[in-house]
Amino acid sequence: MEKSTSRTLNEMLVKLFNNIMSTEEKAVITEEYKDITNNDMHIIEAIGIEEPRRMSDIAKRLEVTMGTLTTNMNSLEDKGYIVRERSTTDKRVVLVVLTPKGKKAFYHHRGFHRNMIKAIVKGLDEEEMKVMIKCLLNLNEFFTKYEDQEQR
Repeated sequence: MEKSTSRTLNEMLVKLFNNIMSTEEKAVITEEYKDITNNDMHIIEAIGIEEPRRMSDIAKRLEVTMGTLTTNMNSLEDKGYIVRERSTTDKRVVLVVLTPKGKKAFYHHRGFHRNMIKAIVKGLDEEEMKVMIKCLLNLNEFFTKYEDQEQR
């Protein structure tokens, strides 16, 4: 790969990362949701709207410790976004469910992501989308391997 192509890709990835973080926060943390952070929105997304989720499953999905998640859950519960309940079948298990306020935040966040995906694939044919997906999978694999090496 030419040096200028490599440099261009690097600059684009750095700008893209910064733009995603900044734009998502501005788009998602509106006046209505100013009491939570972008990180809180990702926790709400990880909880989902399907069925109650185990705290341990949410922590694993977010790749955080149970202690970190518990701190965030305390805040989200105090603000009325989630409810925690003990499982009726196993009292050791804590289940989390979104309140109506939490579900509204979930749909708000999901709307931003849906619009982002529409913008990404706009004008791409099926073959171009496959190439883009392959590139993103390669990038994700790089980050995963890098993180694994750092933890050793």
